[in-house]
Amino acid sequence: MRILAIETSCDDTAIALVEIRGNLLSKSRSASWRIKILKNLVSSQIKLHRPYGGVVPMLAKREHEKNLPKILNQIKSASRRIKLKIDEIAVTVGPGLEPALWSGITFAKDLAKKFNKPLIGANHLEGHLYSFLLSQKVSSSKFKVQSSKLFPAIALIVSGGHTILVLMKSLIQWKKLGETRDDAVGEAFDKVARMLNLSYPGGPELEKLAKRGNPKAINFPRPMLKDKNYDFSFSGLKTAVLYYLRDNPRFLPADVAASFQQAAIDVLAGKTLNAIKEFGAESVLIAGGVAANKKLREIMKLETKKLELNFFAPPAKLNTDNAAMIAVAAYFQKLRKKNHRLEAQSNLNL
Repeated sequence: MRILAIETSCDDTAIALVEIRGNLLSKSRSASWRIKILKNLVSSQIKLHRPYGGVVPMLAKREHEKNLPKILNQIKSASRRIKLKIDEIAVTVGPGLEPALWSGITFAKDLAKKFNKPLIGANHLEGHLYSFLLSQKVSSSKFKVQSSKLFPAIALIVSGGHTILVLMKSLIQWKKLGETRDDAVGEAFDKVARMLNLSYPGGPELEKLAKRGNPKAINFPRPMLKDKNYDFSFSGLKTAVLYYLRDNPRFLPADVAASFQQAAIDVLAGKTLNAIKEFGAESVLIAGGVAANKKLREIMKLETKKLELNFFAPPAKLNTDNAAMIAVAAYFQKLRKKNHRLEAQSNLNL
């Protein structure tokens, strides 16, 4: 099966062509399956939104409308090599910025009509949840042998808009354990970066600055870490940084960045480890834009290694918004016989 997927939930315009072969739900060790990304193109709008310090929805919509035909033409230009054949079309319907979502949905509807192919509305968060399947490690023979021991798994989805902890019982069955009650961790990174006068997007810039600082220099709070639930809250941590900067005019930016980053990661890792122990997890999965943070990946990988668990995370470029993960989400939605309305759903949840 080949799926042409479109992603326009925020400020990245993305189209991918993904081929899925075999049965991903088979429990047989001899079963063969493969997910192959034939083409995965992303057009960034960072330069456009940088002067505003964040994404402007209507500007993002305009750029999506301009970029989608260009990216599709690039896909078509490669058709001689990859033999452009489409079985289904998938498009993100939420969550995200409504103007941005509508640009992708409208484009996808026109394509589906033109190619006379089924159109599937996909959940952006489910895309992140399944993005670990796009890792080269997952398609290796080692993973096939271990796949029977993959579940239950604890999945941590961390991005600018979401912080969610999920218990996965199988590839098609999961339960949300908790989520952020206010700011998502990525949003907190961006806001603290703005306090430190770092350029947009703030998260990656803060991570760079943190490398030069002392993570133990400032004892910022670890919100809700000791609470007996799996919810998160980062607004208090963000406020603590604000007060520290106000009360310490001679602060060292690198120490602030490193200490804030460590506090946020301690909460993410601590909650995840608690869930691992309670539910007897065999694996840990992390995904989303913040999962590209090297410090977070290092700590999560180290902790799971101590517990002799499987650890999976997509390559860094597939943690950020992309259309390949939307193709995989659409594939599993079809297996689960679940459909999303083909309209923008800004608050669509997992």
